[in-house]
Order: sequence, then structure tokens, then C-alpha cells
Amino acid sequence: MVINSKSSFAFLFFMLSISLYSQIDNNIKKTLPVVKKSPEAEEKKTVTALYNLYNKGDEKKAFRNTKSFIKKAKYPSNIASLNLLQAYYYNKRAILDSSIYYTDQALKYNSRLTNDSLKNRLFSLSYNLMGLNYKKKGLFEVSKKWHLKGLQTSQKYKETNLYYTHLHGLASIYKTLGDNTNAIKSYKECLEYKKDEEILLGSYINLGDIYSDANDFEKGNYYYNLGKQISEKTNNQQARAVIALSLGTNYQLQQKPNEAIKMYDEAILVADKNELNQIALVARGNIGDTYIDLKKYNEAKDVFSNALQKAVNFGYLDNQISFYEQLKKIAVLQNDYKSAFDYLTKSTRVKDSVNKIQKIKEINELEIKYKTAQKEKEIRFLQLDNTTKKLKLEKQEEAIENLNLQEQISQKITENTILFFQNSSQKKLSEISLLKKDQQLKLLEIKQQKETKLLTIFGFLIVLIPIIGLLLQYYKRLKTQRLLNIQQAEISKQNINNLLKDQELKLIKASVSAQDKERQRIAQELHDSIGGNLAAIKLQLNHLIISSSPKIKNLTALLDETYNHVRNLSHTLIPKKFTHHKFCEVLESYLKNIGEASTIKTDFTVYPKKEIDTLNEDIQIEIFKIIQELLTNTIKHAKASKIDLQLNFIENVLNILFEDNGIGFNTENYKPGIGFINLESRIAELNGSFVVDSKLKRGTIVNIEIPVLSSISNETNKGINVKKQLDNLTKL
Repeated sequence: MVINSKSSFAFLFFMLSISLYSQIDNNIKKTLPVVKKSPEAEEKKTVTALYNLYNKGDEKKAFRNTKSFIKKAKYPSNIASLNLLQAYYYNKRAILDSSIYYTDQALKYNSRLTNDSLKNRLFSLSYNLMGLNYKKKGLFEVSKKWHLKGLQTSQKYKETNLYYTHLHGLASIYKTLGDNTNAIKSYKECLEYKKDEEILLGSYINLGDIYSDANDFEKGNYYYNLGKQISEKTNNQQARAVIALSLGTNYQLQQKPNEAIKMYDEAILVADKNELNQIALVARGNIGDTYIDLKKYNEAKDVFSNALQKAVNFGYLDNQISFYEQLKKIAVLQNDYKSAFDYLTKSTRVKDSVNKIQKIKEINELEIKYKTAQKEKEIRFLQLDNTTKKLKLEKQEEAIENLNLQEQISQKITENTILFFQNSSQKKLSEISLLKKDQQLKLLEIKQQKETKLLTIFGFLIVLIPIIGLLLQYYKRLKTQRLLNIQQAEISKQNINNLLKDQELKLIKASVSAQDKERQRIAQELHDSIGGNLAAIKLQLNHLIISSSPKIKNLTALLDETYNHVRNLSHTLIPKKFTHHKFCEVLESYLKNIGEASTIKTDFTVYPKKEIDTLNEDIQIEIFKIIQELLTNTIKHAKASKIDLQLNFIENVLNILFEDNGIGFNTENYKPGIGFINLESRIAELNGSFVVDSKLKRGTIVNIEIPVLSSISNETNKGINVKKQLDNLTKL
């Protein structure tokens, strides 16, 4: 029996993917030519230095510097290249969703370029990376689509190297899908390109595999030998070992044992020298199998015993089972049934161990399925709870009115305390300030009273209507003007007295400073929490309006007025709902409710979900409030139809990327309101940083980065500065 060595080709494919990274990075360098010194040229110089650092093997440092420098980059071509470098970093570590995201970002910035040649070259590189990502995910048809797009782009602008890179990737997809006809055609076309030895080597080996699988050993050996020549030329030892193993298998199947053993010995020599243990074990097993075919049982037994010892040392269970089976077979052929039974017992013991491991894995999978079902049940309960909460919102108007009354009472108590330290004139001015809110209503009442008096006068003086009417109108105008002048003078006096009042308030600042600080904190919490909920209620109410009913309009107006009144009310809102529900699920449910209640489409991406769910609850609450404030501003001001939210937790840094497609704003002339100030304050308290990128008619992008130590959840660690924690961890 010939042990199939084709499975060992996975090592070769991994090696080839690394070489393709180098090839892609060289292509990237070509897209960044050095031009005359200018801001863009200096920026390109830095991008080139980052790629050089990545190619030299210091990938983590290149990645960290890229994350920092991309915030300062201004030119689309450089931003696209930096996003592409991050995509390479994640692809190599099999973090495929992040790699796809940053490749997509590179495509977005690349679409803004005016240089068609540079633009399409970057497009072609991005398409190739997309193809590699989706192939690793197992989505072969999607991968094929990206490689075909890359072929069209590179062929249009005569980018030969990129054309054959995409062609080689497309051929590997054809081979994986079993379309050997198109795979052979594509690989043979790749052989026409002599400038890239890695593409030639990969094409020769894959053609050898295809023909060997079809039992056309002559052609298979032909292409393997061509690949062997290139591997020796480029000193690619892994490829040499795999090719020698494949040639030995072909010779063994052709009943040429001496040639087969010679090639297996060569594969073992190269594999042992370069610590390619799996390839060496397969080759030793095939040698033992060849000795069995030659009826050299003692030699076969020695080979399998040696291979078995190595398999035990390396912990390869499948190879141990195979070698025990072969030793049992040899013992039976030698009529040594006692040894055969012993080998069978040991083989069964290893199989039982493997089955036990597999059962544990199945139990874990069943446990995961059970937990998933439990989570789905919790989600259904949460949905019912949300429905109940929506019904309760209809009864909250009365509660809001009560809060208004409480605030008025609180204001009166504070003002009475201040009035205690002032004279009678200041008391009158303070009373005028309290009555400001009712000023418009009183003016209307005064006007109505005047009109009533005028009508009474008209009744008594009906004969003198023309003359009296003119006199009354003139008198009315003078009276109104006089009242307006008096009110304006009172307002001016009040402003002047308020300035004087600030000096006197220093004497009583000690008695009311605690109250002022508490109101400031409550105002921040109220604006972020209840303000956001009121905005969401208003949005839902607007979408429930079927007709232009006056009651509905009055209700909407009352809701607006309520929102303005409760901005300064005290209310510590964000509930501790993360104690019983995972943070990401609560956030996803909140976004889903916003989407269902409006025409806004919401998209939420999180990675890694498990680590973010285990963050300190206080940090989760602050993050929730930050996102709630962003959503509130978008609903109130942006007029957006789509909101994208992404959370990434990488190397103890939480990245929040919030994007909408609304009307945007000019960041240079923007005057921040209380919401924006609160947002800055929250992020600063977390030692975080954020950048706002917005332009008119283009939407807004907010990028927030918060340093977090996910392992710290103890209440005693809440007061420790995050930067000091990172320094201590570095020392450890």
C-alpha cells in the first residue's frame, strides 16, 4: 500500500503564499515613485519606509507605526497603501474579516485617485488580496470573482507581473474546485512568464499533482523535475522535499522500487536537515511500504519501528496508528501472531485516545450549540422586554412632567438661598428672571385684556368710532412700544446686575459649589442618556404619523419642549444591563431598535466579540454612552440613511469606528455643543483619543481609540491610570 503524500503539499502552499507576499510588496513599492520634494512626496517617503520595515520582518512595528501615521495622512494614494499594508498584516495572521475590511477601505480611497495607471495598479493589488482572503475563508467562487477582476484590470494597463499573479491564483481556485482542464490551461500560461521563479515553481508542482492524480506519471515526473531544478536554484528546501516525496510515490506506483527508495531517501535527507518532520515521516512510511512489496520484512520492520518512535516523539497520532498497522501486517506475514496482537492492541489504544479526543471535541461542540440555543432564548425574552418598554414609553410623559416640577422646586430652593444674601432690588430682578419663561404667555394675556377693554369702550362710544378708533390705535402702539422699551431696559439692567452678581456669588460659592458640580454631572448624564432616548422616541413618533392630526402635532411640539426642559435635569441613567446580558448583544439590540423604528439602515461589526464582552463593566458603560451620543447627534442633525459601527479590540486598544452618510459639516467652523463637549470629556477620562473626519454632503467618520486592559475587572483596580498599567505590563 502506498501512503499518499499529496496531503503534505499543504506545507508547500503555505510557503508559496509567503513568497507571494514579498512579490505583492515589491509591486506596492513600484506604486510609490520618488518625486520632487513636496508634502505628498514626503508622505510617500514615509509610506515606502513602512513597507520596507514590513518586508524586513519587523511586521508588528510596521503595523503599529502604520496605525499611528494613517491618522496624519492626507493624500488618497498614501491612505490606500497604508490600509493595504494593514490588510496584509491581518491576512498573514488569518484574521480574515479585518483583512477584508481594510482592503475595502483601500479600494474606497483608491477610487478618488486621478492617476489612472497608479489607480488601477492599486486596484489590482487589492483584488489579489481579496482573492487570497476569500480562498482562506473557503468561499472559492467569491475568490475566483476577485481574481477575474484583477486579470481585467492588470491586462488593461499591461501590468504583466500582476496579471500572472492573478492568473496563478485563479488556477489554484480551478484546481480546488476540481476543474482540472482550466487549471492546467492557466498553469501552463503562467509558465510563459519567466521573470518570477516563485510563480514558475508553484505552476510546475501543481501541474505535477494534477497529472499524477490522473495516473499520467510520465508527465507528472516531467513537471516535478522542472520544479526540482527551480527549487535547487532558489534553495527552496521545503519544495525540494515535497517534490522528492511526490517523485518517489510516482515511481512506487509504477513498480520501480529502487528509484522510489532513492527519491524517498532524498526527501528524508532534506526534511531532517530542515526539520520538516511531517514530510520525513511520510517518506519513511513509504520506504517501509516499498520493502513490504519487495518482501524484505525485516528491513520494513526496522524502518517502521524507527518511524514510529519519531511519530511518538512528535505526537503525531495518525502516523502512529498507520505505523502500528503496518507493523501488525509484517508480523502476520512472518507468522508472528503474538507481536501482531501486541501491535493491534497498541494501535487500538491510540485509536481510543483519538476517539476520546474527538468525543471531547463533539461534547464541546454540543455545549456550544446548547449555549447558542440558550442565547437565542434570551434574545427572544429581551425582545419581549423591549416591546414592554416601548409600551411604557407612552406613559412616561407624566413622569417627565413630574421631573419638571421637581426641577422647578429645586431651582426655587436654590434661588431662595441666593436671595437670602441679596437686597430687595436684587430680589425683584431674580423674580423677573424666574418669570421669563412665562413672559410670552403674559404678553398674550395683556393683549387680550386690552382688546376686551377696547371693545367695551367701542360699545359706549359707538358714535365716535372713527375718531376714538384712531386715538385708541395710536394709544395702543405707544403703550406697546413703551412696554417693549421698559422690558428691554430691564433686560439690560439684569445683564449688568448679573455681572455684578458674579462677584458677590464668590462669597457663597462654598455653600453651593457642591450643588453646582452635581448639577453639571447630572446635566451631562441627562443629555447623553435621556436626551438620546427622547430623540429616538421622536423619530419613532414621526414615523407613526399617518395624518396631519393637530393632536399629533401638539404631541410632537410637547416632546420637543420636554427635551429642552429636561436637558439640565438630574438623572443617572445608563442601567447596569451588562450584568445579565453581554455588552455586544445589548449594543446590537440597541442599533437594531433604531433601525426598525426609522428608515436608517444600521450595520454593526465587532471583533473579537468575546474579548470585548469581558471588558470592565464601567468601561462598557462609558463606551455605550459614547456610542449613544454619536447616534443621538446623527439622528438629530445628520439626516443620514445609513450608519456603520465597528468595534475592534487589538493589542489592548479598543477602536470605535462610527460612520454615517449624512449631510456632514465643516470641521473648521464647527462650534461644539454640550453633546460634543461631553463626548470629549468621556474619552479623555478613559485616556483615549478620537478623530472626526467630516465634509459637507459626504457624511461623517469618527475614529476613537481607547487603551484598555481587558484582564482587569477587579473593583480595586478602577482608579489606576491606564498608561501606568501598560508601563507595568511592559516591565513584566
